Amino acid sequence: MIITGVESIPLRIPFKPGSVSDASAWGDSNLPAADSLLVRVTTDQGIVGWGEAFGFRAVASAKLAIDQLVAPLCVGQNATRIEPLMLDVQKKLHVFGRGGALAFAISAVDIALWDIAGKAANMPLCQLLGGGAADLPCYASLVRYSDPPLVRASVRQAIEAGFGMLKLHEIELPAIRAARDESGPGVELMLDVNCPWTLTQARAVADDLKTIGPKWLEEPLWPPENFAGLAEMRSATGIPIAAGENIYTLMDFERLLAAGAVDFVQPSPAKMGGISELRKIFPLAAVHNTAVMPHSFYDGPGLLAAIHTTAALGTADSMIEWRWFDLESAIYGGAFGPKHGRISVPQGAGLGIDPDPDVIGRFRLPL
Repeated sequence: MIITGVESIPLRIPFKPGSVSDASAWGDSNLPAADSLLVRVTTDQGIVGWGEAFGFRAVASAKLAIDQLVAPLCVGQNATRIEPLMLDVQKKLHVFGRGGALAFAISAVDIALWDIAGKAANMPLCQLLGGGAADLPCYASLVRYSDPPLVRASVRQAIEAGFGMLKLHEIELPAIRAARDESGPGVELMLDVNCPWTLTQARAVADDLKTIGPKWLEEPLWPPENFAGLAEMRSATGIPIAAGENIYTLMDFERLLAAGAVDFVQPSPAKMGGISELRKIFPLAAVHNTAVMPHSFYDGPGLLAAIHTTAALGTADSMIEWRWFDLESAIYGGAFGPKHGRISVPQGAGLGIDPDPDVIGRFRLPL
């Protein structure tokens, strides 16, 4: 089975009118729309696979990497030799960097090839990977608001939607406390601060953060590769630490885990090499007695890649991140979503669902 085409498809789906948010790692305040980048890989046997690169402000650069660097190395190659092909692509392109937009591009094509593999075998991807749960626990990953009343309102909406676990992206203590006050003690809160602090600054706020009882504190330190600092933060404060979405290579994940830096490791399939690399993290984490919590702050094939791989390889501790965005539409239309804080694993062949062509037609972004 030969790859005959690799097409990158940028999307811009607006937020519903009235949506508000504060500036954050992925965009400016009151972000008007969420940009995504899909990849459609076609084969000479008519099987089509879908992938996704991490998006937002990286869409244009990741599209360029796909179109000019990754796609020419894939067209004409055997679609069934996924890992050898992706390794060859990485080796040929490593002089341009091992992370960022190029890694996002490689990830998207890899996910699409695994979608093709599942479709060719006529089985859900989780089964192709060795098994799989029927559904998984998931948590609502909220945007940053900074304003305590807005935080309270969003927390209440997520709880009323059936979530018993929420992740905040707040960095100011009044907003964080507002979330706990609104949720009460029966809801688990996670806190992702997106790498703002030095170790000294993080330790200075640790006692206040502990009062909300976070399940984990995610990426508290700058730079994110300060693994020794994360280990010290974890040891000195007793707060469980999570990190990994900004790590791109298996060797760096090994360094993170060997440093004793995290309680939860967070590989991101649409950033760190797709399913080929994601599935290697689970046995590596098991050696270090660390739970895998994939980063899946997207709603297309990258999310499905996290779901299927976790269903096949995850442990009882593993959860799925559900991006709590109020958009005008979703990549899969209304065919897919959590219920009562759990997400069903799609049982169709490959990733289980293809993107809604009407959504692509309405929201395709000309670049």
